[in-house]
Amino acid sequence: MKTWILTGTAFLFLSAVAVFGQTAQLPPMKSTRVFGQQIVYYDVGSGPVIVLLHGLGSRASFDWGPVLLPLAKHHRVLAMDQIGFGASDKPAIDYRIQTWVDFLGEFLRQQKVDHFVLGGESLGGWIAALYTIQALGPTPAANAISPLPVPEKLILSDAGGHSHLAQNLPPDLANNLVAGSLLLTKQLLSHVYYNKALVTDEVARQAFITKLASGDGFTVRSIMTSPESKAESLDDRLGEITIPTLIFWGANDEFIPVDDGYDFQKRIPHAKLIVVPECGHAPEIEKPNVYLEGVRGFLGEPAK
Repeated sequence: MKTWILTGTAFLFLSAVAVFGQTAQLPPMKSTRVFGQQIVYYDVGSGPVIVLLHGLGSRASFDWGPVLLPLAKHHRVLAMDQIGFGASDKPAIDYRIQTWVDFLGEFLRQQKVDHFVLGGESLGGWIAALYTIQALGPTPAANAISPLPVPEKLILSDAGGHSHLAQNLPPDLANNLVAGSLLLTKQLLSHVYYNKALVTDEVARQAFITKLASGDGFTVRSIMTSPESKAESLDDRLGEITIPTLIFWGANDEFIPVDDGYDFQKRIPHAKLIVVPECGHAPEIEKPNVYLEGVRGFLGEPAK
């Protein structure tokens, strides 16, 4: 069964390290247990806290590798491999957006974080937005005992969450979200970047190797075919986000059209939208300097 839930296929950014060479600089990840499951995460820098959520089938180092250390110069940056992805545990459960919301809340409580900026890319943006809605609103039944720590500001990048997305996917994307060959991997990667020259045979090879080793295909298929996801769409709930919000969108995003970015801006009160020209699905990877400049301005930091 195909569902209309598109979260943005950020798993295709497995090639980020090969293209941009950033993740080799990152420090070792730490480890904790959340709801009995091992969760690995970066905890870098000091100062006001920024929490970053990666996208579908990806991991913290790939989605945030180019910007994590620059942000950590003035902040404590927490970026975990979310449950079901990366080096974190991958239990065989029926994944929902609420799954990741619950894990994020428990992780933040364990870290004793209650003042923070929350950022998310693609699926991570959907999770961040739903988390914020629940944290700001009446305590949901799932968290009645342990209310969610409330973020102070929200940063979304090419976020999923609209209910109409999957019907607009090109067939080669809709049918191959867990690429099973080198050729399919390269085809999928070609939809990620505006600059198609980035998608070399070697990049595709390294992405395929990493994807095979990650073992997250079950997680991807579980959320992509979840019949419960319609109830978790953001369509009519974005107005419940009342904290300052910054939105990034690649002008040439082939997964989630820039029109969705304008809709996020329209529905979230006083949200600011930065449309990044000549950029695909992940501004923080393809145009990290633009991302960093926008975040610094949003957080009131002096420009470099």
